[in-house]
Amino acid sequence: MGRLVVVPTPIGNLEDITLRAIRELRDATVILAEDTRRTRTLLLRYDIHTPLLSYHQHNKRARLGRILSALEDGDVALVSDAGMPSISDPGFELITAALDAGVEVDVLPGPSAVTTAVVAAAIPAPGFVFLGFLPRRSGDRRACLERLKSLEYALVLFEAPHRLVHTLRDALEVLGDRPAVAARELTKLHQQVVRGTLAGIQEAFSNSDPRGEITLVIGGASEPARDETDEARRELITRRAAGEDSRTAVAAVIQRFGISRNAAYRLWLETAPPTGP
Repeated sequence: MGRLVVVPTPIGNLEDITLRAIRELRDATVILAEDTRRTRTLLLRYDIHTPLLSYHQHNKRARLGRILSALEDGDVALVSDAGMPSISDPGFELITAALDAGVEVDVLPGPSAVTTAVVAAAIPAPGFVFLGFLPRRSGDRRACLERLKSLEYALVLFEAPHRLVHTLRDALEVLGDRPAVAARELTKLHQQVVRGTLAGIQEAFSNSDPRGEITLVIGGASEPARDETDEARRELITRRAAGEDSRTAVAAVIQRFGISRNAAYRLWLETAPPTGP
């Protein structure tokens, strides 16, 4: 019985591959590749002639039996388009199936956009939480961010270029204007690391047409989690009594307590005095 060897591949620069990864790709009986055309470019660079078999989101279940049979004859290498397989890429089901079948799974260390972006961001935090891709729908995306807003850990996520501005807008609305970094095309020729806050990065990309893979790193909550709803409500009552309009009072509460605009506006409506019959 062979091994399932999980092989990270470069996220951009083809020189970012280990000697061990090259050896394992050469020695495998077959390489499972998310995009065989993209993987073939890497193999040609290092004179690797191992047969390729497509393995991606749409055929992963149909391929499972064939792959387990191939493992009876020797090692099978699993790669994704870039970075570590199974991190926001196909591979998890195959790894669990191999383990269930008693197959040895050997995971090699290697390139990762996640850790590369975290180090490049240099945002102080006790750690980070990797979210992969957030939901595509704005409402679902905001709900996800609401659940995470009180964490002190930095938030790390991938985003597609055409959704970047929308995600930045939702993050700003829910999390407040936190420190953030957008790392685009890491290790590639046109690598770009945009630093600032969520508002500044949103503005920067609103005036351009972002392309390529993007990793966002967003600072964590500045204080430990605590329920500030009652304090925010009292603040709005005080400001309403002082004659402030909704826009001014809500903006002040958002700034002070770091709650979302929607939550602050709901509290404003809740604190309105009852109207007559």
